[in-house]
Amino acid sequence: MIRNLYLLFCLAVLMSCQSAPPEKTFDWIISGGQIVDGTGQPPFFADLGIKDGKISMVSFTPLDPRTARHILDAKGLFVCPGFIDLHTNITTNAQQLPLAENFIRQGTTSVLASLHSGDQPWPIDTYADTLKFGANIGFFAGHSWVRKRILGLENRQASPAELDSMRFYVAESMKQGALGLATGLEYVPANYASEEEIVELAKVAAQYKGLYFTHMRNEMDGVLESIRESIKIGAKAGIPVEINHLKAAGKPQWGWSAQMLALIDSARNAGIEVTADVYPYMAYSTFSSILIPQWAMAGGREGLIKRLKDPVTRENIKAEMREIIMRDPGADDLSLIQFRDFDPDPAFKGKTLEDYALHLGKPLNLETTIDLLLDIETQGGFYGIFHAMSEDDLRNFIRHPLTMFDSDADLVVFGAEHPHPRCYGAFPRVIEKYVKEEGLLTLEEAVRRMTTLPAQKIGQAKRGSIQTGYFADLALLDVQNIRDNASYTDPHHYPSGVEYVFVNGVLVLKKGEMTGQTPGMWLKGKFVGQ
Repeated sequence: MIRNLYLLFCLAVLMSCQSAPPEKTFDWIISGGQIVDGTGQPPFFADLGIKDGKISMVSFTPLDPRTARHILDAKGLFVCPGFIDLHTNITTNAQQLPLAENFIRQGTTSVLASLHSGDQPWPIDTYADTLKFGANIGFFAGHSWVRKRILGLENRQASPAELDSMRFYVAESMKQGALGLATGLEYVPANYASEEEIVELAKVAAQYKGLYFTHMRNEMDGVLESIRESIKIGAKAGIPVEINHLKAAGKPQWGWSAQMLALIDSARNAGIEVTADVYPYMAYSTFSSILIPQWAMAGGREGLIKRLKDPVTRENIKAEMREIIMRDPGADDLSLIQFRDFDPDPAFKGKTLEDYALHLGKPLNLETTIDLLLDIETQGGFYGIFHAMSEDDLRNFIRHPLTMFDSDADLVVFGAEHPHPRCYGAFPRVIEKYVKEEGLLTLEEAVRRMTTLPAQKIGQAKRGSIQTGYFADLALLDVQNIRDNASYTDPHHYPSGVEYVFVNGVLVLKKGEMTGQTPGMWLKGKFVGQ
């Protein structure tokens, strides 16, 4: 009797153990997908286990679905690290569009606010600590912001005392978590700064283990000298350099890519860390004021209006504009200048300077271009798209094994204004055009340039690769159907083929639909630590 009771007890215990569900080891299991891990090795099949925001297991045998709270069947998809965008135009507006939708839908999980000409948050740490954002985000000490605080828009060199004040703001920004110093040397007031000023500020960033990111002083006929300047700043300050959106703008400069890359390679061979990134389009986007002599823009719009009232000064401005326009978009092709915004007449958003000239009954020539640009600038100017680059040069840049990618994109509201298509499709376009269509890169190499390489550049040791212990920033792609659907004339289209996106282990894009989550983290500089 006792023996029978004992056997019944053991049987009950055994049945209880068999029926107990396994422990929930993972928050997510992603099963059945091909892994492109970011290192450059070929894709392989594996299951991923995600726990507490990180990749806790990469398994070459199927993981038990009962051990996860959520299962994602990735059959037919490529599972990649989330893309890292090395230059965006996010400044202090991240909180206004917290989902970062036009970035997330590209598979981008980390963005850098390089602050070439915009305002930086101040203090950075206070702003970043309270920010709720869909993607991870890193900030820089913005040279333009610092200079405006000390010198305004004045066209002069800083005094020793003023330079000390500028050093203070860079140092404080670095202490607060900035990734480095960023310059926009093509724009007022940054272009009034000497190379020596930049070197002194870059030295401060270097003391705090920072980087030097730059929109160079000239991307047209002076691009070679601008690369040399960037290299010299890196060498003198002892700081790694990143040249953002490398380009040879303007037809007279087409074909210069080989010389540009040779300068970068030569610097690297000399022990200076210089790399660059590009976006996969032949048109850039910036302010109309770049076609006006920068000395004429001192003091902003009011300064320009005052100078134009003087006949001699006006003719000097126009003479220099003839040279600028001849070497950039083209001497008499007004169709190469497209309006993203246009306050004088919003009906012309998305249209060209040629459309506007025809509307006014003006002849299509260089003098009309100059007169219209000056007239529009006195009314506040415009943000434009300038069709001015060669695809052969872009291909040369992309072939270089150390070239990375950026979008140079803004945060956009779907359907509002007329953005550059790069705001919607930069990273999918790399895969669609330069991997699938042209075979310029393999998929694994393109992903390496978008993930591991930039993560290493910005010192984010646990991002950019699919490895155990790394943050679960992931993009699941239907590579067969990936497509950049935006165009210059019809930009408001999200890309195809980006099916799921995780940021820090949280699903932010599900079957092409946003989940509304904002799990992005602040990417702090090396001095502050991760």
